[in-house]
Amino acid sequence: MKQRKIANSLVGEIGLGCMGMSWAYGSPDDEESLKVLSRALELGVNHWDTADLYGAGENEKLLSHALKSVRDQVFLATKFGNVYDRSLTSHQDLVASQAGWIVDGTPEYVRKSIDLSLSRLQVDYVDLYYQHRVDDRVPIEETVGAMAELVKSGKVKALGLSEASVETIRRAHAVHPIAAVQSEFSLWTRDYHDDVIPLCKELGIAFVPYSPLGRGFLTGQIKSVNDLADNDWRRMSPRFEEENLRKNLQIVDIVTEIAADHEAKPAQIALAWVLSQGEHLTPIPGTKRLKYLEENAASSEVTLTEKEIALLSSVVPAAGMRYPEGSMSFVNR
Repeated sequence: MKQRKIANSLVGEIGLGCMGMSWAYGSPDDEESLKVLSRALELGVNHWDTADLYGAGENEKLLSHALKSVRDQVFLATKFGNVYDRSLTSHQDLVASQAGWIVDGTPEYVRKSIDLSLSRLQVDYVDLYYQHRVDDRVPIEETVGAMAELVKSGKVKALGLSEASVETIRRAHAVHPIAAVQSEFSLWTRDYHDDVIPLCKELGIAFVPYSPLGRGFLTGQIKSVNDLADNDWRRMSPRFEEENLRKNLQIVDIVTEIAADHEAKPAQIALAWVLSQGEHLTPIPGTKRLKYLEENAASSEVTLTEKEIALLSSVVPAAGMRYPEGSMSFVNR
């Protein structure tokens, strides 16, 4: 697999988002997921991404089983900030108000969260530690200052932000170098194409696109909401509502046509387009199936023509918000 750089580490240019192994997309299958993690390293997919939120810590616990004998081969990223256990947060006024989504960026929560993550992962350090969502009640300088202390203590090698705005990234980077910014980016989500991605290139920051396959939609496997399990989070996503989904299938049609010319899968074309948007992009498609892991890894070998890149870039982004309305206030802060 070709490699790209995050901080001072080389990682496979296709990484692995591990969220779906434990949360959001149907029922977990730990046995299959552990096979995926093992096979990932064989394919050069050594950048694994998790978070304390995913399954309320269960995803980190799952990864601990795979990491035992291969820790030094894995570039391991996890995140904090989205409160998965209200007993841990100091934002008691928010807890009392029964807020549906609580973000905590206090130094106290930073320190508490890393120790819990390290315990669940059964490792001494993580290679990359993200603030999962920016807490607009706490100055970013205070949060990143506390994160920087974790670098000094050896618990964390590099720092990252997720769904952060240009202003926040600049302010954070002035406190301590930010190694990576992780935000949603794909053919159907191009919110950060004109601002955050160029800024990351300017500052030498890796941009890590999550959901680079449009939450699986760009694979061409989802034609209707009925193709999703009853407990699949995407049933609540505006982009998967019937009218929006029908419009969004037009994007898949173009991807599928180009895939046929390459004798490739639609997912491979969608990922190749993301890779074409800059050498500092390192996408992390998620999967819990060996078949899709291998397909995604093979996208590293797909080379699109300039004409194909231009055609894909001209596609109208997805219809519908990427999160339900209430959740959109937590992105691009």
